[in-house]
Amino acid sequence: MHPILEFFSLQVLDDRLLPDSKRKQQVISKSHISRWNTWEFRIYLLVFLFIVPFMYKTCMDASNETNPNYNRFQHLLSQGWMFGRKVDNSDSQYRFFRDNLPMLVGLIVLHSGLRKLVGLGFTIQRTTFDFVFGIVFLFGAHGYNCLRIYFHVFVTYLLARLIPKPKYATLACWIWAVSTLFINDNYRTVQFGSLLPSLSFMDQFHGIIARWDVFYNFTLLRMLSFNLDYLNAKAEAAAFKPKKDDNDSGTETHNILEKQNPSTTPILSDKERMNNSLPLNEYNVFNYISYITYTPLYIAGPVITFNDYLYQSFNPLPTINFKKTAIYGLRLLFCILVMEFLLHFMYVVAVSKTKAWQGNTPFQISMIGLFNLNIVWLKLLIPWRMFRFWSLVDGIDPPENMIRCMDNNYSAMAFWRAWHRSFNRWTIKYIYVPLGGSRYRILTSLAVFSFVAIWHDIELKLLMWGWIVVLFLLPEITLTNMFKPYSDCWWFRHVCAVGAIINIWMMMFANLYGFVLGGDGMKLLITEIFTSSDGLKFLVSSCVCLFVAAQVMFELREAEKRRGIDVRC
Repeated sequence: MHPILEFFSLQVLDDRLLPDSKRKQQVISKSHISRWNTWEFRIYLLVFLFIVPFMYKTCMDASNETNPNYNRFQHLLSQGWMFGRKVDNSDSQYRFFRDNLPMLVGLIVLHSGLRKLVGLGFTIQRTTFDFVFGIVFLFGAHGYNCLRIYFHVFVTYLLARLIPKPKYATLACWIWAVSTLFINDNYRTVQFGSLLPSLSFMDQFHGIIARWDVFYNFTLLRMLSFNLDYLNAKAEAAAFKPKKDDNDSGTETHNILEKQNPSTTPILSDKERMNNSLPLNEYNVFNYISYITYTPLYIAGPVITFNDYLYQSFNPLPTINFKKTAIYGLRLLFCILVMEFLLHFMYVVAVSKTKAWQGNTPFQISMIGLFNLNIVWLKLLIPWRMFRFWSLVDGIDPPENMIRCMDNNYSAMAFWRAWHRSFNRWTIKYIYVPLGGSRYRILTSLAVFSFVAIWHDIELKLLMWGWIVVLFLLPEITLTNMFKPYSDCWWFRHVCAVGAIINIWMMMFANLYGFVLGGDGMKLLITEIFTSSDGLKFLVSSCVCLFVAAQVMFELREAEKRRGIDVRC
């Protein structure tokens, strides 16, 4: 049992989640003894053993060949490879990844093989390889549209260089970066030939990925990271007043930006790698393009800051080794197989696309929604872990994006810390902290979620979604602070579980409306729940099950604390 628990543990995903020895002892001292062997939790585990398989069966009954609505969505199914069953490959985003997976694996092998061969035959810096391979890859991926990306990239670079005061340069970089999202949304299809007839040949080759603007959003994050890190280093250099040696007037005896010999440089922590500035001469065009076009992380991240990328390029981390990378690869393979199982046995994406849920019970509709959300989670997790695995094989360790299963969340605040974690860390470093952090929590949170919404898509409803998320967080923040003094009381855990039930329902309804059922499906679900006896029974039983689930989630986190791990989500 221990090897299985170890395989699915947090530390397998990312060494950043492991605390230092001092912090570890503090976390352990605040944890309580295990409750797994108490009668209370034995009952909870029995509920799990019955309810979870029943949830799977209900969802399969509501979306398989035996359901009366099958004829309405079977045209969206394709021939699968599992046990002669069809597969629901109707989600366009995951279909693009799934259909191109063999080519992606080939690219990983090619990139890794070339890296090894070049390293054996030539003595060059790894950033030189990243620079050359990245430029070739970008042209192959987007064709001549890569010039549109380079235009945005170099305008931002020039703004950071030509505006003398870092504060104003920072503001200009932000304004331009956000503006590029609107520019791309309105002018991404402008033909080169319409600008100059002699350039019409450039409109004939769009590369493998014609929609260059979709992946540009991740380029924008790297673009800002480089230039904001540079401006911060420039401000630090201006503020630093070097001491002068009596025997060598005008010579600095200590330079906080001086780059040391990699063989003697101490291994920096994750936080130090993110925040410690580099020598100003390292913020050059060559390193800029190497970072922007770094192939393993170019398409979808995870996002790594420039300071961290360049540090790791010269100082390989001891946490990267064959065993850990192989185990991480097996975790990735496990997730892919889970996704394949769901797509072959639960056609919930096709059901939601055709709204084929007439005659289903509230429980069946809710399970269609729940497993749809799990597929949304998996379709993001799998590419992110694939690209991170590629980066680990290549010797660069970016942050893990998903550290919790979607179903293992009871707090809206904690959910956003664990979801797209590298982006979350990016927004904290470049938006939340510079604007005042927790001193102005509501205003800084509004700024963060406003940017997140615009970054995802230029739509008013997404901007409204970002503001609503902040409003959803307010009750949890208020009640958490209100009840925190009673954390040692016996009833505190149970009150928290009741709060978790409300949180989970809110997150479920918000995500079901936005990503799965839409307005019609949500209206049907709510009507069925509150206007029928079956619906009311479902509501009560669901709340009981969510109470049990919350208690188990609490204890899972306490088990992590007993090992010294507290990731606050």
